Amino acid sequence: MTGARVGSALTDEQAAVRDLVREFAAEEVRPTAVEADETETFPEAVWDGLAELGLTGLTVPEEYGGFGADETTYAVVNEALAHGSLAVATALSVHCLATSCIAEFGTDAQRERWLPEMAETGRPVGMFCLSEPQAGSNPAQMSTTATYDPETDEYALNGEKQWITNGQRGGVAVVFAKTVREESDTSADDDAITQFLVPADADGFEIGRKEEKLGLRASDTTGITFDDCRVPAENRLTEPGKGLSAAFRTLTEGRIGIAAQAVGVAQAALDEATVYAEEREQFDRAIADIQTVRHKVAEMATDVSAARLLVREACRQAEAGEDYRVAASKAKYRASEAAMSVTNEAVQIHGGYGYTTEFDVERLYRDAKITEIYEGTTEIQKTIVARGVFGE
Repeated sequence: MTGARVGSALTDEQAAVRDLVREFAAEEVRPTAVEADETETFPEAVWDGLAELGLTGLTVPEEYGGFGADETTYAVVNEALAHGSLAVATALSVHCLATSCIAEFGTDAQRERWLPEMAETGRPVGMFCLSEPQAGSNPAQMSTTATYDPETDEYALNGEKQWITNGQRGGVAVVFAKTVREESDTSADDDAITQFLVPADADGFEIGRKEEKLGLRASDTTGITFDDCRVPAENRLTEPGKGLSAAFRTLTEGRIGIAAQAVGVAQAALDEATVYAEEREQFDRAIADIQTVRHKVAEMATDVSAARLLVREACRQAEAGEDYRVAASKAKYRASEAAMSVTNEAVQIHGGYGYTTEFDVERLYRDAKITEIYEGTTEIQKTIVARGVFGE
């Protein structure tokens, strides 16, 4: 059947989206990546271009003006964008985490209020506020609280969040906090984690300094402090006690995107190394003719392909309605390791030039490391995979 998907192959529509984003990444994203990295500024014109393509509504249902993408389409978009700039891909993926939370857990009123604009214009830019200085890999230990005030029908948020992508440019945040018992609701549990929609212009929403990072420099990463930040009760996304499970579901979906981004970075490094090897001459021949280099390229290409297949399998399971938690962790674990190993070898193939900013492999190498950390570290992914193996 025309357009049907077989195994890890893409449908005609998915392939068309991939090709469109690849072209956009090559023509609009990649040319801005070096300057954006050097100046540590996000290319807003690129973001506007993403909105024009409909990609800022990637995970927004069609009835709210979005793309309504399936997992495979989401993955190929992330891979193609990361091939151009991981910072841009990361900013979009976090925006999509926010829209996914609103789409899945929000009320009809919340969806109608936020999703059409976030999809069409990409603004307000979404943020996802889960990690804290003392609660990274274990979000259950978060200390941010949301105290209900029955007189005003508001929650007062107090606490601190860390590693917030789009922190300076974001307009609305999905914030996880522990609720204090509501006097009018005896079923609410003490310290139950809940999601809230918090506009960045709310009183008490304080943006911290921009982090100086090894890589991903064009992506603004900040802390956010909530100082008696008042949020209407109608901005609550989930019932008390339902927020942590919602966060884990969202992160599982997000891991597929991060894995795809890692594949995109690795593919970019492989492409750079291949071109350089064909052009660079040593001992009166291109280094692409030297067996040692050829073996490196063969290993790099195999790692990229294997990681991509793991991503596609996780997508297949998600689209089939299967429990894909282990598959997503396998993909994220292996793809992030591939990104590190492939970018490392790409630098090695470039020799001394690879250690300079003259070639992109230096930036790719620095960017690759974060894929082993955010959306759950490699160690967390191994723990999830092991639990799956032992049936726990």
